[in-house]
Amino acid sequence: MAKPAARIGLLQVVLLLGALAVAGRAGQLQLVQGAKWRAEAERTRKERVVLPARRGGIYDRNGDALAVTQEYFEVGIAPNELRSPVRDARTIARALKLPVAWVQRDIATKKWVAYPGPYNGLEVQGLRGLRGVYLDGEYQRHYPAGPLARAVIGGLTADSGRGASGIEMALDAELHGAPGEAVVLKDTRGRRYVSPSRLEREPVPGRDVHLTIDAELQEIAERALEDATREFEARGGDIVILDVHTGELLALASRTRDGERSVTNRATFFTDPFEPGSTAKLFTAGALLTHARVDSTDEVFAEHGAWRFPTNSRGAFRTINDVHKIQGNVTLAGAIKYSSNIAMAKFSERLTPAEQFEALRAFGFGSPAGVEFPSEARGELRMPHLWDSYAKASVAMGYAFAVTPVQLAAAYGAIANDGVLLTPTLVREIRDPGGKVLYQHRPEPVRRAVSPEVAARLRAYLQ
Repeated sequence: MAKPAARIGLLQVVLLLGALAVAGRAGQLQLVQGAKWRAEAERTRKERVVLPARRGGIYDRNGDALAVTQEYFEVGIAPNELRSPVRDARTIARALKLPVAWVQRDIATKKWVAYPGPYNGLEVQGLRGLRGVYLDGEYQRHYPAGPLARAVIGGLTADSGRGASGIEMALDAELHGAPGEAVVLKDTRGRRYVSPSRLEREPVPGRDVHLTIDAELQEIAERALEDATREFEARGGDIVILDVHTGELLALASRTRDGERSVTNRATFFTDPFEPGSTAKLFTAGALLTHARVDSTDEVFAEHGAWRFPTNSRGAFRTINDVHKIQGNVTLAGAIKYSSNIAMAKFSERLTPAEQFEALRAFGFGSPAGVEFPSEARGELRMPHLWDSYAKASVAMGYAFAVTPVQLAAAYGAIANDGVLLTPTLVREIRDPGGKVLYQHRPEPVRRAVSPEVAARLRAYLQ
C-alpha cells in the first residue's frame, strides 16, 4: 500500500509543480511581457494602408469625357459573420449576377469566399453595409474617346498611376488628388478587411480639367489629316485649329509615317520644329511695313524665276528660284500672292538683320508658346549677329529658322487678332469634385506684334 501512496504523492507533486510553472509562465506573459505581446498582436492583426484618391476627369470644352477614373471592386465574404446566410446569399447572388445555389454552396463550405469580379460601384451598391461582406476597391483609368486626341491627353505610368505624358502629366498635381489613410484588419492568412470605423482620413478626389479641345472638331481634323497624308503620300502633317480671339486650341492633329506604319500618338505640333518655308514670308512683310521700308507701289524685278544671289565680294553666288515664275516686276502684295522667293529676298535687303530678328521674336518665334504641355519646343532662331550674308534672304523665304505648328498658328492668330499675340492654351476650366469652377481661362496677351494697320494690310495680302 505504501508504494501506490508514494507514487500518487509524487504524481501530485509533479502536477503541482507543472501547474505552478504554467501559472508562472502565464504570469510572466500577462504581467511582465503583456504590453509587448499585445503590441505584437496588434501589429500582426492591423495594418495602416494608404487609400488612393479618385483621379480627376479630363473633358472637352462641351463636357464630353476624354479621360475618367472608375472604381472597381473585389467582393470578399466571411460566412461566419453573416446575420442570415440564406437571405444574404440571395442578396449577394442578385447583386453580382451569380447563381444563388453557387453562392449558397460557397458560404456553406468555405471559411472565406472571394469573388474578384471586377464589379463596378453600381453592381456592389446593394452590398454596402451588409455585415460579413467586404469590398476591396481599385481605381482604373479609362479613355472613352479611344485614340481621339490621345497625343494631347497623354497617359499614366503603369506603376504609380501618375501622369506620364500630355495633359495627364502637365496637370498631374491637379488631377491626382490627396490620398486618405485607414487601418485594416488582417486574419491569420494575411487577408485584409476594411472597416469604416477605422477610416482615419478620407481621400480627396482630384480636380476635373476641361480642355479647350472640341471633340467634334478634333475628330474632323484627325480624319482630314489621315485622308490628306494618304492622298498625297505625305510623310506626315499637323493640323492646328485656334480661336484667334481667345488663344484656345480647338483641335490638334498629328500624323507621321515610320516606313509603312502610320503613327498618330505623337504631339509633334508642340515638340517638332520645322522650317516654315513660304508660310513665314508674311512676317518679313510685317517688318517691312512696320519700318515703312515699302509702300503699295514699290516693286522689285522678279528675274524671270531665277536669281543669282551674290554671297560675297569674290563672286560667289547662290541661285534663288521661284516655282511660280513671274515676268517683270512685282509688289510686296504680289510677292505674297505668288509666294515669290526672289521678291521677298530682294525686299528683305531693305531690313537689317536685327530688324528681321525682332520681327520674328515679336510673333513669338524662338521661345516656347507657353501651352500647358510638357516638353514644348522653343524652336530655333539664331541671334542676328550670327547670320551670314545669305541669312536675311533665307529668313525672308522661311528658312534658316524653325518653328512648331502651334507657334506658327499663334503667329497667324496675332495677324487675325489685329496684331496682338495671345498665349495659346489647352485648359479652359479646372473644377473641384463638386463642380465649382476654380480656374477659368481668360485671353492672355503676350505683346503687340504689329500695329492694327499693319495687321489689316497683311490680312489683305492673304485674301
